[in-house]
Amino acid sequence: MTPWQIGVDIGGTFTDFVLLDSRDGRLFNGKLLTTPHAPEQAVLEGIRQLLATHGVAPTEVSHVIHGTTLVANALIERRGVPTGFLTTEGFRDIPEIGTELRHDTYDLFMRRPEPLVPRRLRLGVPERLRADGAVVTPLEEDAARAAIRALRDGGAQALAICLLHAFLNPVHERRLAELAREEAPDLTLCLSSDLVPEIGEYERGTTTICNAYVQPVFERYLARLRGGLRDAGLTGPLFLMLSDGGTVRDDVAAKHPIRLVQSGPAGGVQATRIVGQAAGARDVLCFDMGGTTAKAALIDQGEPQRSLDFEVSRVDRFRKGSGFPLKVPVVEMIEIGAGGGSIARVDRLGLIKVGPDSASSDPGPACYGLGGTWPTVTDADLLLGYLAPDSFLGGDMALDVAAAERALLDHIGKPLGLSAVEAAWAVHETVNGTMAQAAAIHALEKARRIEDYAMVPIGGAGPVHACAIAMKLGLPTLVSPPGAGVASAFGFLAAPIAFAHLRAMVAPLATLDRGELRAMIGAMEAEGRAMVAEAGVADSDVTIRILAALRYAGQGYQVEAAISADAIAQGDRDAIRRAFEAEYRRLYGRIESGLPVETVGWRVIVSGPTPSLRLAPAGQRGGATRKGMRHAWFGDGFVEAAVIDRTALRPGDTVSGPALVEERESTLVLPPGATATCDVGLNLVVRFS
Repeated sequence: MTPWQIGVDIGGTFTDFVLLDSRDGRLFNGKLLTTPHAPEQAVLEGIRQLLATHGVAPTEVSHVIHGTTLVANALIERRGVPTGFLTTEGFRDIPEIGTELRHDTYDLFMRRPEPLVPRRLRLGVPERLRADGAVVTPLEEDAARAAIRALRDGGAQALAICLLHAFLNPVHERRLAELAREEAPDLTLCLSSDLVPEIGEYERGTTTICNAYVQPVFERYLARLRGGLRDAGLTGPLFLMLSDGGTVRDDVAAKHPIRLVQSGPAGGVQATRIVGQAAGARDVLCFDMGGTTAKAALIDQGEPQRSLDFEVSRVDRFRKGSGFPLKVPVVEMIEIGAGGGSIARVDRLGLIKVGPDSASSDPGPACYGLGGTWPTVTDADLLLGYLAPDSFLGGDMALDVAAAERALLDHIGKPLGLSAVEAAWAVHETVNGTMAQAAAIHALEKARRIEDYAMVPIGGAGPVHACAIAMKLGLPTLVSPPGAGVASAFGFLAAPIAFAHLRAMVAPLATLDRGELRAMIGAMEAEGRAMVAEAGVADSDVTIRILAALRYAGQGYQVEAAISADAIAQGDRDAIRRAFEAEYRRLYGRIESGLPVETVGWRVIVSGPTPSLRLAPAGQRGGATRKGMRHAWFGDGFVEAAVIDRTALRPGDTVSGPALVEERESTLVLPPGATATCDVGLNLVVRFS
């Protein structure tokens, strides 16, 4: 029997680990600095340390579930491989032209992300399909071979193929792939009709390009990681977390790395969902603040919001439309601010700006003592007394208070005429105010009242800032879980084996071919069942969810609605319309009953069972809870705050602010007037007076 499971999350600053004993639900946590140039090094070392510390043999580990920022970082930092792009003749510049939309209407100098594929590696081939998928112009194979050789000789190591209307008929794309295997067998191939068979040639093209650009990098990383795990004696399967909250085997992930672009944050949302349910809070605001960014997600009635659209590598970090659009299923999260390692500076207007650049793990914040000289949010939190210099990461990492003070004074204090502590408070308040405002706007855009949500903070820096942000938002309750600093890694273990299959079907609902629809859904379901069966899921444990993207005729955007299996089996067009209009009304408060409806695409999510995990970590030992007192700044000056050992708290214990509740991976900062009560799941439920 192999009862142990491991979750690993690679972040921009830290790599987090959770070791779970499936027999009794005991959890053991770990955290190491990320090794950005070889991420697998931190993963392998952290697993080795975790197993050695707790006396677990590698052969006792059933599997490892992994999430990573590698894909997103490779796109942002342009660390993919030289990639070629083949498309229909006359459309080679679509990746650069994009759409007519501007993310800043009035900025005459508006910038857009530079295409991943330079124009010399973007070529058109003679062929053409009609809008219904019928062949108008057959593929000219001699010209196609010449184009493939030109891309090969031009240095391309990967090839993205995206032809006009290929989402309806992949015949030409598949023939191009065959020709590419003959002319350039070493090229990594990505076909839009396989990866994202959906309407929208620009979004389909960018998604295919991004996947091809990172796939060789990701495959090499997975090979190194698999080899390292095998050498360490971990012979069980390796699973990876997808951006939509499901997990897949590593061989599936290797073919679709773009599906992992949001894998870490998706794990955090999974963990937050479980925490909210355990604490009796069904509507939850997930606040995930790590070392590089802070993100927010709304969870309604225990279900996170999801989307089929995502942007990566934005030129303007907080402006939608300024990055590469991706058509991939994701848990909907928005970036609302900076992380602990984000750099603070004074701009040319004399205002404090925090981020978007980060000190990362190398050289890290000034207080890490690894060569960083710029002030970060972590430096500010240390100087304000929220973090202990001698017990950071359980004492494994000492923090340099003098270096943090020097950085804040030199870069913030002196330019603004502030002391180092005043500069630290200004940075802290700037970050909190920005994040509170962004979270409120996000809820408003989703037609939600932010005051109706309970906040669950996760990430290493989340609990430090959570109470201040919750008070600014007027939230009634905050639920701070144990192990918040490694919540994403825990969330991986709570995610089901699942994969979403997508197909386009642009057709009026009134004349929808019922037989064609049933056949398409059946094929997608069969493909999904086979995929999860390979991951060890019994067919009797499989769950099928069907969603349709629909819109009123003439609209440019669609709404996704859940459709019952009965409606598909019976070809019930009225039931499909009712499902669409119910979702449309929920989103927009009205429907257009006189307009015809059309389908745009279908999604079938095939899932295994959701693992049932308990939340209580190992090591809750009871005993003395107070470790001492520490000066901490709460707006008007320093006050004496009780330092509480979180691992000693038991259900029913109460802590009143001001207090600093410490555990190895994070610290909950409890302001004056706030009260935290430990519930049966060892969550601290905070209420504000």
